[in-house]
Amino acid sequence: MPHAEIIAIGSELLTPFRSDTNSLWLTAELNALGIAVRRKTVVGDDEPFLEETLRDALRNSPIVITTGGLGPTEDDITRKVVARVMQRPLVLQPDILDRIRHQFEIRGLPMSPNNERQALVPRDATPLSNDYGTAPGLILREGDRQLIVLPGPPREMRPMFTQQVRLHLEPLAGHVRLRTRTLRVAGMGESQVDSLIAPIYTRYTNPTTTILFNNTEVELHFTAKAPSDDEADTLLDELVGQVEDVLGANVFSHRGETLEQIVGLRLTVKGYTIATAESCTGGLVAKRLTDVPGSSQYFLEGVVAYSNAAKTRLLDVPAELISEHGAVSAEVAEAMAAGVKARAGTTIGVGITGIAGPDGGTDEKPVGLVYVGIAGDFVVTHRKFILPGDRDRIRHLASQVALDLVRRTFLL
Repeated sequence: MPHAEIIAIGSELLTPFRSDTNSLWLTAELNALGIAVRRKTVVGDDEPFLEETLRDALRNSPIVITTGGLGPTEDDITRKVVARVMQRPLVLQPDILDRIRHQFEIRGLPMSPNNERQALVPRDATPLSNDYGTAPGLILREGDRQLIVLPGPPREMRPMFTQQVRLHLEPLAGHVRLRTRTLRVAGMGESQVDSLIAPIYTRYTNPTTTILFNNTEVELHFTAKAPSDDEADTLLDELVGQVEDVLGANVFSHRGETLEQIVGLRLTVKGYTIATAESCTGGLVAKRLTDVPGSSQYFLEGVVAYSNAAKTRLLDVPAELISEHGAVSAEVAEAMAAGVKARAGTTIGVGITGIAGPDGGTDEKPVGLVYVGIAGDFVVTHRKFILPGDRDRIRHLASQVALDLVRRTFLL
C-alpha cells in the first residue's frame, strides 16, 4: 500500500492561536484513496528546518504533500526551498502571472509587485490552478517520488485537492482501499470501554482499532483495508457490530456525529421540541444545540439564569425552594427544567445548576458538583454528577451529560 507524509508550513501553526486542520482533512482524503499517512510534521517559516524536513520526507515516502508558505510575503518560503531541494531553478510563468493580475483587476484592487513571485515555478513542475486565491499549487516528480505543494488556506487547498490532486493520485493508490468507521460513546470512561471491547477487537488485525478520549466522550476508530470499498465495509460491519452489541445504548453515534447532532436528529424525527435553563453552563447547551443547522425546528428557547433572583423571575423557581435546598440542588434543577418547559411550551425542558469553580465549593457541595434536571409531559427527574477538571472542562462535561440524559430519557 502506498503511503504519504504531510508537512504543514507556517510559524503561526507553532503558536497557541492556530491549529493545523489541513492535515486532518488531507488524511481523511488520502485514506479514502487507499493511501496511508505515516507522518505529519509542522514546520515554521525557517528555511534550514524546512529544507531538512523536505529532504527527509522525500527519502522516506513516495508521496509528500505540503500546505502553506505560498503567499507573496518574505516569510512565504515554500516555493524557493522546494526548488532548492529538487535542484530546479525557479522560472517565471507568464500565464500564471496574467491570471494573478486578472484576479486583482476583477476585484478592483492594485497588484503589489511582490505578488509576482507567486508566478515563479520550479522547472518541469506541473502548476495547479487556484480558483479561490492567487497562489498556484505544484506537482513535482523525481523518479518514483511525488511532491505536491498546496496553499495553506483551506478554502483554496481543499478544492485544489478534490478537483485536481485526487485525480492525479488515484492511479498511484493501487488496489488497496482504506475505510474507516467512528463510534462515539457517552457515559463511560476510556478504561471501562476498553475492558468491555478488548476481547473483541484484539482478535482482529484487520480492521485495526484505536480508542481515544476527546475530553467529553470516548471515540472508537476502526480502519479496514481491502481491495474494494465494499469488502472493507464488510470487515468493518463484522467488528463494529459486535462492539455495538456489547456497549449498547452507550454508543450514541455510529458515523462520527456529535451528540448535539444526534439529539437534534432524534428530536426532529419524533417531532419533539426542547428548551434549556442554564446556570453554571452559561448557555453552552443552547449553543451546542443551535450549532446544528436546522435546529430552529426543535430548539425554541434558552434561558441563562445565573442569579437566584433570575431563577425565580424567569423560571418561576420558588425563592423558598432555593433558600431551603440551595441554588445547587436536585430540587432547583428540576424546578428550572419544569419552569423553562412551561415558559417555552416545549416537549422537553432541561435545567442545569452546579459549581464550576475554581471557587465556591464546600465539603458538602464540592467544585464539580452538577445537577441536571429534565422535565417532560409525564416525568420530572434529575441526575447528580461530580465532574472532574478545571472550570472550562466542568462546564463542557456538564453540557455533555445534560444532552446525554435527554437522549437516554426521551430519545432512545
